[in-house]
Amino acid sequence: MPRLAYLGPEGTFTEEALSLLDPTAERLPCASVSAALNAARAGEADGAVVPLENSIEGAITTTLDEFAWGEPLLITAELLLPVRFSLLARPGTEIPHIKRLYTHPAAITQCRGYIARELPDAVVVAAPSTAAAAQEVSLPGSPYDAAIAPRIAGEYYGLTELAGGIGDRSDTVTRFVKVNRPGGPLPEPTGSDRTTLVVFLTDDHPGALLEMLTEFSVRGVNLTRIESRPTGDGIGHYFFHFDFEGHIGDARVGEAIAGLHRICGEVRFLGSYPRADGMAPQIKRGTSDAEFSEAGEWLARVRAGQV
Repeated sequence: MPRLAYLGPEGTFTEEALSLLDPTAERLPCASVSAALNAARAGEADGAVVPLENSIEGAITTTLDEFAWGEPLLITAELLLPVRFSLLARPGTEIPHIKRLYTHPAAITQCRGYIARELPDAVVVAAPSTAAAAQEVSLPGSPYDAAIAPRIAGEYYGLTELAGGIGDRSDTVTRFVKVNRPGGPLPEPTGSDRTTLVVFLTDDHPGALLEMLTEFSVRGVNLTRIESRPTGDGIGHYFFHFDFEGHIGDARVGEAIAGLHRICGEVRFLGSYPRADGMAPQIKRGTSDAEFSEAGEWLARVRAGQV
């Protein structure tokens, strides 16, 4: 039975994602995304499940930076999880009595409209996770009157749901990824895959980003996400996260990654894995594996003088 670390405590959306990605896994709750990933790196867990991006807020920058700067880990699976927030409080609490509200910053952003309408005078305090907020509110003598968290967190910690579905968007989705230490086999290509990279420039110069994008474009590789993050070396210095369609075993993808390796300072491969949405890429003319293979055979004949 594998042991997987996740952003805890019990009752987080991350735990729900973990249970869907690997229902048989033993669960190791951790205090932060960084702690969960470090547990996997140190061998305290066989892997970890962490959030990567949200359809409202965008990328989870802590996760991006951990992938770029921490010891290497490989993404082996992903999950798209609908996110539904509830207002939770100790039994007997009524909404007009709520003066101090505790929740994760992501929930504050995604429930901004509800908070403004229903809790305009409440002081909102940021928590390490939504479930940690629910856990704190459940404690006798807690300074907080209510939490915004998944409904299941209320069940874990004995809280009452005062309101459900309070997010500003009913279709909010968070993308979670399962990661493992390098060394094992990569997931096999399925025909509906995603590959993730972190790329550092050799130097900043006019057209540097275009040069990277060209490596994808000329091979018909479709980008699904690009993020820039500061390197910490001063204003204007960035590295890049890429998600794109395809598997490193695909000729067009492998050649694009090799092209980036030739022109960039560092390319960190973060994995090729099945897409959660099952969407297959459109293969541009001249970029299928068969066409790459035929072109290679033709070049070999030409080099052998068989013109």
